[in-house]
Amino acid sequence: MTPLKSTPDVPLPDPITAYLRRTGHDDPRTLVLPLTGDASDRRYFRVMPRDGETFVLALNAAAFTFDTLPFVNVARLLAQVPVPIPEILGHADDLGILAQQDLGDVTLQAHLGSAEPGEHTALYRQAIDFIAHIQRRGRDLASPQYIPYGVAFDVAKLTWEMDFFVKHFVAAYRGATIADDARAAISTEFADLIAELASEPRVLCHRDYHSRNLMWKAGQLFIIDFQDARMGPDTYDLVSLLRDSYMDISDEALEEYLAYFQALAGTPSAGAAAGEFRRRFDLMALQRNLKALGTFGYMTATRRNPVYIQYIPRTLRYARTNLLKYPRFARLRELLAEYVEELR
Repeated sequence: MTPLKSTPDVPLPDPITAYLRRTGHDDPRTLVLPLTGDASDRRYFRVMPRDGETFVLALNAAAFTFDTLPFVNVARLLAQVPVPIPEILGHADDLGILAQQDLGDVTLQAHLGSAEPGEHTALYRQAIDFIAHIQRRGRDLASPQYIPYGVAFDVAKLTWEMDFFVKHFVAAYRGATIADDARAAISTEFADLIAELASEPRVLCHRDYHSRNLMWKAGQLFIIDFQDARMGPDTYDLVSLLRDSYMDISDEALEEYLAYFQALAGTPSAGAAAGEFRRRFDLMALQRNLKALGTFGYMTATRRNPVYIQYIPRTLRYARTNLLKYPRFARLRELLAEYVEELR
């Protein structure tokens, strides 16, 4: 039998070949296209049969049990919300493969780049609608059978993320040698921010809700990469979307989107309550942007993937803005600026 190959003409991973033969998609005329993956160990392949619709195979790093796979568990939860997510079409636990609906290649990030400016507001409102809906229905659907309700952005998780930033961005990517007393002082400053964020009431969060995890297909946004969903502050997903490392949003648009979310949530969008919401949003943004820098540093310095370098300046700008905005972070900015000059 003619070996199955991908396009371009290179051998496919053995699990992909085995799955295609097992499911009757081993026609040599079938095209298989490797797709750009995310920051995980998963690999993705688009299968284009000669007859029939295309679909995507997610190749996991190891075998799994379908019913306990986080992606499957969270998909079942989100299907009850409901919000648009890719349909699961099949699986091969022993091969580590999950077959999914093909949502195409156009992310929200890509679509915004070609969309008319007037369309941007409608797209962001649609994305914010999903956040509000997930939070509202998430309260009703709470159950220990769903993984997200058993994990949260607690002190331990947020501390780990800030340590990740120091280790992989400051030390590994920037090559800084941090003295023990300076590292301890940074941790002390982070502890106050972490304690406040961890003490906020928690809602269901996607956990990585940005413009590259929203797909645009046939006039509709779809949510992907939701397997790490967990409980966290009501500002978390909103920060991921509106202080997105991959997109610029004007201050005017940001204010409009925050007010829109508050209207959906039934909270005041003016006065002292609105000011407090913005303060909580900014604090969450500072933490999330620093964590993103840790990820970019890790992908660049450890995984040798330079694609994320282009997003570092914007993320540093977001972080610096909030460090400067709140006097409580003066000492933290002073400590970090010793090693990251863009924060000065």
